[in-house]
Amino acid sequence: MQCGNCRLCDQSSDSHQAISAGDWGEKCGVYGVYAAGADVARLTYFGLYALQHRGQESAGIAVERNGEIDCHTGVGLASQVFDEEIIARLTGDVALGHVRYSTTGSSSLSNAQPLVGEHRSGPFAVGHNGNLVNTLKLRQELSEQDVVFNSTTDTEVIVRLIEQSNSPTLEEAIAEAMHRMRGAYSLGILAPDRLIAVRDPNGVRPLCVGRLDAEGWVISSETCGLHVVGAKLVREIEPGEILTLDKSGMESVQVIDPHRKAVCIFEFIYFARPDSHIYGRSIYTTRRRMGNLLAGQAPVEADMVMGIPESGIPHAIGYAEVSKTPFGEGFIKNRYIHRTFIQPDQRLRELGVHIKLAPLREAVDGKRLVVVDDSIVRGTTTGPEIALLREAGAREVHLRINCPPIRFPCFYGIDTSGQGELIASRMSVEEIREQLGADSLEYLNMPNLVKAVGLPKNNFCTACFDGQYPITIPDDIKLAKSVLEPEGVK
Repeated sequence: MQCGNCRLCDQSSDSHQAISAGDWGEKCGVYGVYAAGADVARLTYFGLYALQHRGQESAGIAVERNGEIDCHTGVGLASQVFDEEIIARLTGDVALGHVRYSTTGSSSLSNAQPLVGEHRSGPFAVGHNGNLVNTLKLRQELSEQDVVFNSTTDTEVIVRLIEQSNSPTLEEAIAEAMHRMRGAYSLGILAPDRLIAVRDPNGVRPLCVGRLDAEGWVISSETCGLHVVGAKLVREIEPGEILTLDKSGMESVQVIDPHRKAVCIFEFIYFARPDSHIYGRSIYTTRRRMGNLLAGQAPVEADMVMGIPESGIPHAIGYAEVSKTPFGEGFIKNRYIHRTFIQPDQRLRELGVHIKLAPLREAVDGKRLVVVDDSIVRGTTTGPEIALLREAGAREVHLRINCPPIRFPCFYGIDTSGQGELIASRMSVEEIREQLGADSLEYLNMPNLVKAVGLPKNNFCTACFDGQYPITIPDDIKLAKSVLEPEGVK
């Protein structure tokens, strides 16, 4: 996971990669609360805490009070951006929060969300999870209309589209923008006296609504954000829907007829928190089932099954259940490795994964190990992890991956960079095995992945595995997170 010239933490890309949580760049988290008389900013803060795994670069909360919007954003984790004084200042009946991992636009403060805009009907704020594939085209069209941009994120394009609309209501302006936008967008939108949830016609990124007490509402990127504040799940936002939440209740408008549902299947494999539900399916149970099916597909004689913390553990438990091989811990993870503002020196940079993981020598010494992980993207962390186990005395290391090989980049809100950086796009499985230093390597196949989730394949976006993009990617652009940056800034 690299951020190039990272203005967020003043680190080089090499040091950033050394302490990253994995090869995937997570998406963003959107969270909103409508609750008259409640401490909505505090509730939103704890909701963001529950969604922190979806983005650690920046955080923000906007509140509406007396027809005006007060917004506080900052770089870093929610706990670094907010304190008691700031939360106490953010009063109102409606709040919108956001945690960010950048996929379009750099990691600067100007790109932190929510972003505030002004429509003819009044002020509003937007938090966005996803990625527009026609960002550059829309921005050029708006610039030709003398629209000024203050950031380099596609979220500001959404804000300016809404601002430029002559529609009398905010909801109508949002609907107008939806007909121009292409790509993945799950939006939380704050407006005077109400909270609005929006989802693209394919439903690529998750978004749900929950009930908070008698008259309160919560929207969250994941269901795990609901129970932390005592809210109960009502339902997921439908693809192509605008849902308005206020004192009168819920008002739904189906703006665009749902296209083929295409929720990102990686939510089930890695991104979503294990205690979340998508399509009514338990993420944790689904991951264990993936491990079950992988054990039947790719058995091997071994002494212990272990998972790469944390995301590989449910998969490993499932593998152990079917293989009848004991499950054990082989690594201890430093749980305080998130985002540091202190650069490691060159020696620590070279040690890389040592900062994050420490092998349990007593558990792995002399053992034949099955090491289960959710995915291999670039392969930059998996090889060093295997080397650590070898150094700790592991006799054999059999690598099992709970998804198919990732051969294609994502354009819908995950930072995978170019196809050439994906190890499976340029190497065979046997070549990857040799490169990583494993005794054997097997990936979960597509039929078993789909079987584990328990829904038809056409409910999901699986483009990173098979190149079948549900939303057409324009041929004339190479979309990258730096597409809107000035030359030389990445």
